[in-house]
Amino acid sequence: MTDTATSLPTRAAGEPTRTRPPLAPRRPSARARLRVVLKHALLIAFGLIMIYPLLWMLASSLKPSALIFRDPSLLPSEIDMSNYTVGWNALAHPFSHYLLNSAVLVLGALLGNLVSCSMAAYAFARLNFKGRKIWFAIMLMSIMLPIHVVIVPQYILFSQLGWVNTFLPLIVPKLLATDAFFVFLMVQFFRGLPRELDEAARIDGAGHVRIFLQVMLPLSVPALATTAIFTFIWTWNDFFHQLIFLTKPDMYTVPIALRSFIDSSSESSWGPMFAMSIVSLIPLFLIFLLGQKYLVKGIATTGIK
Repeated sequence: MTDTATSLPTRAAGEPTRTRPPLAPRRPSARARLRVVLKHALLIAFGLIMIYPLLWMLASSLKPSALIFRDPSLLPSEIDMSNYTVGWNALAHPFSHYLLNSAVLVLGALLGNLVSCSMAAYAFARLNFKGRKIWFAIMLMSIMLPIHVVIVPQYILFSQLGWVNTFLPLIVPKLLATDAFFVFLMVQFFRGLPRELDEAARIDGAGHVRIFLQVMLPLSVPALATTAIFTFIWTWNDFFHQLIFLTKPDMYTVPIALRSFIDSSSESSWGPMFAMSIVSLIPLFLIFLLGQKYLVKGIATTGIK
């Protein structure tokens, strides 16, 4: 009887191995393609609705003031670039003066939040002290406190200190970790870092200051970048606080300067105001585009654990 092993086909020496051809990818069905097309069409439609006010403001900055409300189309029939030159020099100072004031204010608030909020977050996340949970709960409750409740006591305090019409009322509170949202954001990030890093640093003889500066901060770049971007945007666009504490024209920032173009008793300069609004948006777009990667990463890595 013939051995079954010898009856199996054998591959001759040097003969190439026969490989099974790869399966062709399955083409999506017509219903799936239609669903994708509809989803993208809806997203594009909602996106256009969201950016329509910005596009209208850009188009209005290029129109003569008489055509802004008479011709609401996005394609101006007549282009007038003088709105930018007139708006730049329309107020008591060139608009660069107000941009510089806002830049100084934003820089102070940004540095204050990065330093104070990161230190407070490290204390809540890594230090064991008496009443930590109670103080952390009080800190979270301050997020729900309306700003209108504390603005009057703040104004009385800063007025007695002689800080009105200076940037101190808008910068000094940032040095005291008063923005509880950013403290909570960094606490969540620090809690996600392994404690073995702290233990290894302590074995090497590092204290809390060295651990914070050389271990925690280098690893928390996404959270710090998120804090910096949000602080920049919120401080640059803040109108309420700046209107309360800055009343001299020399101290005006961009939001208050834009408000000066609108006069309730005489003719309002809509064209120059829209032109300077576009100019004031340029730093926000640049900051967002440059820090978008860190912003997304920071939000994704600081979720509630």
